[in-house]
Amino acid sequence: SATFTPAPAPAPARDQFQEELVIRPLHSGDIYASFQFRTLWDTDFLQERQKKVSHYRLFPKSLGQVLSKFSVRELHISFTQGFWRTMQWGQPFIPSPPGAELWVWFHHTVSDVDGNWKELTNVLSGIFCASLNFIDMTNTVQPSASFKPLGLGNATDHRFLRYATLPREIVCTENLTPWKKLLPCGSKAGLAVLMKSEKLFHSSFHSQAVHIRPICQDEQCTSKAWELRQTLNVVFDHYTSGQGKKEWSLFKMFSRTLTEACPLASSSKVYVDITDNPELFELSPATHLLSRAVVLGDRRTYSVYDLTRAETFGQLRSFNLLLRWKGDNMLRPLLHAERYVAGFGLQTGEIHTVIYNNHPYRAFPVLLMDSVPWYLQLYVHTLTVTSKSRDNKPSYIHYQPAKDRHRPHLLEMLIQLPPHSMTEVTVQFERALLKWTEYTPDPNHGFYVGSSVVSALVPSMVAMSTNFTQDQPLFSSFVPVKEESSYFVRVYTEPLLVNLPTPDFSMPYNVICLTCTVVAVGYGSFYNLLTRTFQVDEPSPPLAKRLANFIRRIRGVPLLA
Repeated sequence: SATFTPAPAPAPARDQFQEELVIRPLHSGDIYASFQFRTLWDTDFLQERQKKVSHYRLFPKSLGQVLSKFSVRELHISFTQGFWRTMQWGQPFIPSPPGAELWVWFHHTVSDVDGNWKELTNVLSGIFCASLNFIDMTNTVQPSASFKPLGLGNATDHRFLRYATLPREIVCTENLTPWKKLLPCGSKAGLAVLMKSEKLFHSSFHSQAVHIRPICQDEQCTSKAWELRQTLNVVFDHYTSGQGKKEWSLFKMFSRTLTEACPLASSSKVYVDITDNPELFELSPATHLLSRAVVLGDRRTYSVYDLTRAETFGQLRSFNLLLRWKGDNMLRPLLHAERYVAGFGLQTGEIHTVIYNNHPYRAFPVLLMDSVPWYLQLYVHTLTVTSKSRDNKPSYIHYQPAKDRHRPHLLEMLIQLPPHSMTEVTVQFERALLKWTEYTPDPNHGFYVGSSVVSALVPSMVAMSTNFTQDQPLFSSFVPVKEESSYFVRVYTEPLLVNLPTPDFSMPYNVICLTCTVVAVGYGSFYNLLTRTFQVDEPSPPLAKRLANFIRRIRGVPLLA
């Protein structure tokens, strides 16, 4: 008789997906919405290159093939429209500069890093429908200290690091569409249904990013996984989007409401920052689920809405949040930076970078990184750093001079900021005269210089938690916390718009028109005189005589002589 053999139990899934939305009412009256989607995959693209991982469930295959082919250890890419106003909005969860930013750590086995970098930028340009193919060695640098790996492996050999920005990159729908297609549910279900292009781009600030890195799955790091984190940050202006009223809802912000969580998500939550409640605003519907987390050195309280629970949507199967403002308050961030160009004329100028330490009694060091294009020739001997009208000598300086048409300037400095102070860094430069083929189609608009990057461990007002848990919110777990007394912050300044000496490109057109006219008239007349043959034509008889001869010919009478 046949025996029945039960089917083996299915193997546990090696990947998982989480999604969350954080809504933070800003003290300026605006609304900050931060989407975070995380995909974890228990695999190793670098060790399994020989087997060529072919089965993809939640992790996007296009990115998995990129990691495997180019031996990428970490990849961070962002597309940002607008500038994050730190003084009005505070610190973002994950900062990004205006335009496009890309920095990549390659595996130590890569022999031709520059070749892999060039090919990688071209591939990513096609994946995200962006102009990343304009990244070349003239705008690529190798920071020595500013960009450390955020995942496993404390790599210190910056030969395998590449960093580049395109401050003029314009972000639009064609960049958002491929970004949404990387999600397991796309924009069909879950939090991604709120991402309506018409609303997202009608905002004061919009930034979308992709971060890929290897991480530990537990505190002892017994198992490792690849983490794909997709983030989208947007700030809605209550004057333009809220019709001048301080009243917000999901429908007013996104023109849509939530009806279900992504079926493939193990966790789907909406967090609303209610730390200032009820002094500033009221929230409806209310929830009894609360979460407390230390974010950016401050203890915050959040109302939590779990989309995997049916009671969250109610009888209408629709979830819509409503926020009504009551008052106003203003808090200053502890670290802030800005930058501008001074001087007059089109020969020389001066770059000013101002860094503010708003902590009342704590001093702390910051790492400043500047990448300046080669056509702004820096005079490094004019570099000055002043704090409270006194010289402030940096404890570490790394400078790599530019090569014309080959690489930009790279300047990194470690500066100690006194408490409650303003530190100013200035350096003079001279503008180069480009070849006429090197100018952009609109040269009088100016040339963009990427943002300065300020990295620091800012003293925390409360004790930071260094314990690792899988249950902590995504927005508080991106940067690992190694000290209880401080937290990591990265601040980007404004990009610069610099005018260069520009020739009058209409002058060649005028010269061509004048020259062609002279040649056509002068040479044409002279050529006609040389080549034309002249003949003497007999004068024709007058009209009356021709008419008389015509009549005489009809009558048969001899013609007149």
